[in-house]
Amino acid sequence: MHAIGIDIGGTKIAGAVVDELGAIVRSERTPTPAGDSRLLEDTVVEMIRSLSAGEPTAAVGVAAAGFIDAAQSMVYYAPNIDWRNEPFREKLEARIGTTVVVDNDANAAGWAEFRFGAGRLVSDMVMLTIGTGVGGAIVAGDRLFRGGFGAGAELGHVRVVPNGIACGCGRRGCLEQYGSGRALLRMANEIADAGGIGQELARARDEHGMLDGRLVGALIEADDPGAIEALRRLGNWLGQAAASLSAVLDPQRFVFGGGVAVAGELLLGPIREAYFDHLPARGYHPEPDFVIAELVNDAGVVGAADLARVWVAEHA
Repeated sequence: MHAIGIDIGGTKIAGAVVDELGAIVRSERTPTPAGDSRLLEDTVVEMIRSLSAGEPTAAVGVAAAGFIDAAQSMVYYAPNIDWRNEPFREKLEARIGTTVVVDNDANAAGWAEFRFGAGRLVSDMVMLTIGTGVGGAIVAGDRLFRGGFGAGAELGHVRVVPNGIACGCGRRGCLEQYGSGRALLRMANEIADAGGIGQELARARDEHGMLDGRLVGALIEADDPGAIEALRRLGNWLGQAAASLSAVLDPQRFVFGGGVAVAGELLLGPIREAYFDHLPARGYHPEPDFVIAELVNDAGVVGAADLARVWVAEHA
């Protein structure tokens, strides 16, 4: 039973026909008209119609950043799109005549990893997506956790530093300010300013005018000590947060995705070290696995499609 997955990002909309095993049959991409909600709706409808042409599909799943209600229908708030209490599911179903479910993009990516990727052999999993910000997804007892209102698992906004760095959510000290790609760049600049092991970071910054993810990533690959130290600091905060999450959720596996996760073991090493340093009752607490996500850029569309398929099966 094929389903369609649509992943609405800040700059692009990705869509795919996905089979029951999580394999992509056909896919499309187009720029996101983020400033025009009506045009965005038209673009999504057009993509769904194009993908479903000549291909019987059971349902459509849509993934988007923001707060989605527990019924997988209403977008309470989207940070990159002018959506406030948007009945997106109702609008799409009225236009395409097919069952639609809407979910948070991090939930969709986490569900894809749980079903078809790095989390497929466990029943309880936490995924942290390390990009510009920090996204989160929780699977508990083989089910995706959404919370009572649907807006749960916002793990990037768990506070790790009281009165810490101001966050875009309006609070201070959120994990997103210490464990994201943006945080990695801030730490790299701090190391560059300090001299010593930051000399190559400083040189790259002077040569290019600023440090970006590509430059820092290249220096990490080259084993530059300053860039590795920035990654170690990032991993330390993520490991501390994971230890706190373990005290509440007790997952069997932590999965790390997003652009920074391409560092692989260089990131997982300091995460594990900090996790065990801060784990309550270490030595008596079962220890989870720490792994890198497998589906990378396809996770959003694959997860959205499978969540739609699950909804149809449960409501048949």
